[in-house]
Amino acid sequence: MSSLTTVTPAPSGALWQLIRRLHFYIGLFVAPFIFIAALTGTLYVLTPQLENLLYRDALHAPVGAFQPLEAQIAAARAYAGESVPLYAVRPAPAPGDTTRVQFVAQQPAPSESRAVFIDPATLRVTGDMTVYGTTGVLPLRTWLDQLHRGLLLGDAGRIYSELAASWLWVAAVGGIALWWRSRPGQRQRRQPRRGARHWHITLGLLLALGLVFFSVTGLTWSQWAGNNIDRLRSELGWMTPQLNTRLAGGQGAMSDAHSEHHGAGMMAGMVMPGGPVNPPDSDWGRALHAARQGGIQAAQVELRQPRSTGSAWTVTEVDRRWPTRVDAVALAPGDFQIIDRTRFADFPLVAKLTRWGVDAHMGVLFGVANQLLLALFGGGLCVIIVLGYRLWWRRRPAAGTRGTLQTLTQAWLALSWPGRGISLLLAVALGVALPVMGWSLVLLLVVDILRRYCHHTAAARIKTAV
Repeated sequence: MSSLTTVTPAPSGALWQLIRRLHFYIGLFVAPFIFIAALTGTLYVLTPQLENLLYRDALHAPVGAFQPLEAQIAAARAYAGESVPLYAVRPAPAPGDTTRVQFVAQQPAPSESRAVFIDPATLRVTGDMTVYGTTGVLPLRTWLDQLHRGLLLGDAGRIYSELAASWLWVAAVGGIALWWRSRPGQRQRRQPRRGARHWHITLGLLLALGLVFFSVTGLTWSQWAGNNIDRLRSELGWMTPQLNTRLAGGQGAMSDAHSEHHGAGMMAGMVMPGGPVNPPDSDWGRALHAARQGGIQAAQVELRQPRSTGSAWTVTEVDRRWPTRVDAVALAPGDFQIIDRTRFADFPLVAKLTRWGVDAHMGVLFGVANQLLLALFGGGLCVIIVLGYRLWWRRRPAAGTRGTLQTLTQAWLALSWPGRGISLLLAVALGVALPVMGWSLVLLLVVDILRRYCHHTAAARIKTAV
């Protein structure tokens, strides 16, 4: 029977041992969640073309002369029922496309509405389905989005994706640090091996910046860390400018560039008590005409009616490709005069970076090139995780034996007093800012302490038996 030993690293090597053990724990316990997030995210960004093919009958129609927008909306209302509240309209952006008339669903989930698709030439109904979010994705990608975000478990499932996003950047930065630490020894040995370890390191270095980007942008969508990020952005004035839709004074509010992913995007536009259920069909056409006259030129726009008495119409560009076109105007009911506008060109730099970061994360900023790049990163991350597990499996102690114990707490205790204090403060700060990381770190420490306790107990039994 092999002896059980515990190695206490020297203070000079304790920091690297701490990073190594943390990287190992992330790979062992958190990597499965990162793998699922990477795989489902890759499926999401690769499916726009599949969705367009699957729902082509609803999205496209024979080319013909467009009927007036009010006639298109009237056709949708006749189909859906006059008592159903009309929520938003997206006119056909080009010949061969259909107009999307969105109604409030009977039991709407967050960010969802019912869309009736109208052939703008013949006024024929081509489709009727649920759409999701500001991007208006259809059922297939809605399902993939919810799978990626919360494993189809609602808010409870969002813990998994926040856990993955919280630790991904730590794993990437820690991996770079460990590679840098090991470089002198690699030069001396000059081993031209091309095994699992080589590819794990190589792919990690190639993808590191992208992994940090996905981690940070993913955290902005998360449930708890995302709320903290929103508060910080609000206090620093980094929120995206929002239209002022109130008719009687008041300052414009600030909004989140991806509020629909927090479940707030659609509800913010629902008709409130006291507002019109369905305004006259001609008002939608007048609103679009006034917006075009006021500088809204993008082909892809969305019109929303006033939320309540005393609020304005909004017409917003929804083209998030490059160059980004998300200008918006607020229009007074009655005379349809512009009372407020936002221009993307005038956004603060941080708000622009947020918009671009969100759209790049979703694979829409640069079209197919963006999709392929995200697929490479997602697939590469999955390969890194599989290679990491292969390394662990090959290096694990043989059955019936116990190797030298190396623990996270032991490495931390070997640090100098300043090192312990700084690392503890850093852990507490990150735990407060990223709550899921904080609680999961506590669980990792519990597992680490239990491992050490069981190891010492087993060592004592062996010593007694000898």
